[in-house]
Amino acid sequence: MIAVLGLIAGVVAGLWLEPTVPTELQPYLPIAVVAALDALFGGLRAKLDGIFDDRVFVVSFLSNVVVAALIVFLGDQLGVGSQLSTGVVVVLGIRIFSNAAAIRRHLFRA
Repeated sequence: MIAVLGLIAGVVAGLWLEPTVPTELQPYLPIAVVAALDALFGGLRAKLDGIFDDRVFVVSFLSNVVVAALIVFLGDQLGVGSQLSTGVVVVLGIRIFSNAAAIRRHLFRA
């Protein structure tokens, strides 16, 4: 229940404050969101499987975002930022869909 209230408070604060992302960080925001979604779906899957650990979730969430952003930053420094961004999105997208399929199988017992 606390998580739902925190989510609602965060959405309301975001809509009310209308934060802006600095120009130099804008290329990393979509990658960070996809990495965060990967951790979120992984946490939901673990919860449904009965093996959820909040510490593992927090570490996974933060490390996914940081590692994905670092990979894209490294790609920008090497001049291949768009290719590495695409690679990160593909890998995390596969993980998201894999977790979503496991969640669907668990919920519908299929």
